[in-house]
Amino acid sequence: MKFSELFVKTFHEAPKSEEARGAKFLVQAGYIHKELAGIYDYLPFGLRVLEKIKTIIREELNKIGSQEILLSTLQNPELWGKTNRWDIEKMDIWFKTELAAGGELGLAPTHEEPLTELMKSYIKSYKDLPVAAYQIQTKFRNELRAKSGIMRGREFLMKDMYSFSSSEAEHEEFYHKSEEAYAKIYERLGIGDCTYRTFASGGVFAKYSHEFQTVVEVGEDTIWHNADWSVVLNEEVMQDEILAEFDVKREELESTRAAEVGNIFTLKDKFSRPLGLEFTDRDGKKQPVFMGCYGIGVSRVMGVIAEKFADEKGLVWPEAIAPFKYYLVGIGENGMEKAAELYRGHSEEVLFDDRDLRPGEKFADAELIGIPYRVVVSDKTLKNGEAEITERKSGETRLVKLSDLTF
Repeated sequence: MKFSELFVKTFHEAPKSEEARGAKFLVQAGYIHKELAGIYDYLPFGLRVLEKIKTIIREELNKIGSQEILLSTLQNPELWGKTNRWDIEKMDIWFKTELAAGGELGLAPTHEEPLTELMKSYIKSYKDLPVAAYQIQTKFRNELRAKSGIMRGREFLMKDMYSFSSSEAEHEEFYHKSEEAYAKIYERLGIGDCTYRTFASGGVFAKYSHEFQTVVEVGEDTIWHNADWSVVLNEEVMQDEILAEFDVKREELESTRAAEVGNIFTLKDKFSRPLGLEFTDRDGKKQPVFMGCYGIGVSRVMGVIAEKFADEKGLVWPEAIAPFKYYLVGIGENGMEKAAELYRGHSEEVLFDDRDLRPGEKFADAELIGIPYRVVVSDKTLKNGEAEITERKSGETRLVKLSDLTF
């Protein structure tokens, strides 16, 4: 991509309407555009990051046998009434809309009900189980206070996966596979060493759920951990009986702020029983399907990563999800010609800053945008047949022979 051909421009000043540093830089660098509180547009850079995150998620979920689908956003109130979740008093995050011919529909905050209903057409016998399906789709939640940019929005991109099993044992087998898949996803996203499986409340479904929490200063959650992080608890479960179960004492634990980037729940028959999702077991008896659900906030993860790694100069993207791997700059007449030649052969992962600006302005934008490597070809470096490469994360610079330069 050539910078001169982008309609998006960077801004000299950070937006005053954003509180979190990462959110400020995402707007300033042209990744996102704010429509309203908690509602954002994704511009070319931002969309490329989202697509790379989605690709990593897809690859790991496909490996454990989950199948991708796409469900309707508009929701039938009848289904949600059967599980007692349509009433605004029971679930206060609904966005609802009226049909021109009368009646209401909802904008989905999650998809347990419709997918459970859908599976009634396909699950009849134990031979049809287990099965898991996931989607990556826009969700809507009427949050009381949207904050920290895309880390908590009213409209956001989410990966939600649901499993259907014939027994708790069969469910547990997939549940553990999903835990392993999540760990691989976060490792590939560049936050594996600061994201921890955290025990949280299981609500009405189970004793515990598991959250995946990334340590970050602006996180909304407080988590408690022991010295080696082998025990990590959400503050909501910090009770004496829970601590005793994990054989830890409160004084042995430290607290830190973190942001939830995923969660997995055991649902049992919470949805299958009221919606009538049953299967015939090996003895010919009807049984409710045993379910689980597994979420990752895709746009939220992007916001957390932006916040986690940003420095005083701008964003710092992990290589796997950066919009481009290289930021190419030519300085001087010969340097610009050679940079253009390099770009023509390697355009997919290269952002070529071909604008008629001073080098300092281009370097400032390179740091703000946060692309992993800045490659500078100048009249000076060309004398020795070299290019200068600077790593955004470390700031380290080295000279590389043009003949050895591979994008």
